[in-house]
Amino acid sequence: MTSRLRLGVNIDHVATVRNARGGDHPDPVRAAEIVAAVGGDGITAHLREDRRHIRDADLRRIQDATDLPLNLEMAATEEMLAIALRHQPHAACIVPEKREERTTEGGLDAAGQHNHLKPFVDRLNEAGIRTSLFIEASERQLDAALRLGAPVVEFHTGEYAHAFLDGDGEKLAAELKRITDMAALAAKNGIEPHAGHGLTYENVQPIAAIPQIAELNIGHYLVGEAIFVGLENSVRRMRELMDEARG
Repeated sequence: MTSRLRLGVNIDHVATVRNARGGDHPDPVRAAEIVAAVGGDGITAHLREDRRHIRDADLRRIQDATDLPLNLEMAATEEMLAIALRHQPHAACIVPEKREERTTEGGLDAAGQHNHLKPFVDRLNEAGIRTSLFIEASERQLDAALRLGAPVVEFHTGEYAHAFLDGDGEKLAAELKRITDMAALAAKNGIEPHAGHGLTYENVQPIAAIPQIAELNIGHYLVGEAIFVGLENSVRRMRELMDEARG
């Protein structure tokens, strides 16, 4: 448990805008530097199989540009494992990945893929990289993370975010309770719980108020909001809301 909730900022979509035109502007490294300057706690970047946003060369440049810990989101493939072992990020979050999806659509099936995931978790742990599994907040998936030896889980908050958007109060309450209960269970079992996906200024505080959650990873919303208010203000406002929730 931590009193100050950490904010990891995902800068993938700065790279998405860059890649839409080619060239090198806007530079995700500049985004990382801004996040560091305004009090972000980490940089998250997802190197996808199709390189649709972050590119291989971005990883070292991000690591060289700031002292913030890098959280590398990656699929459980030999190619991505080799890249993680080469770059030695602070953390690696194993996520499900389908080439045709626009964004990560749900949690990793850690329970159903135990035998596939085990060697990846072991290799990352052995290398001193803090391994996280991006999972749904369920007892079955949490038990799988425990058996796999992952020190961290990140709960997928997409269903919570959808319920908020839909104005479905009953589902929203159920999703919040599910995440709250699983965060407590994770902490009780020695796993550090994080959360992310679809979090915004409007819906972040109930998640941020869950005392066992140590870190939120937020990207698309902050980069989108930065178009209107600038990345500094976007990150600062999220930081304020998170701190208020922990108040």
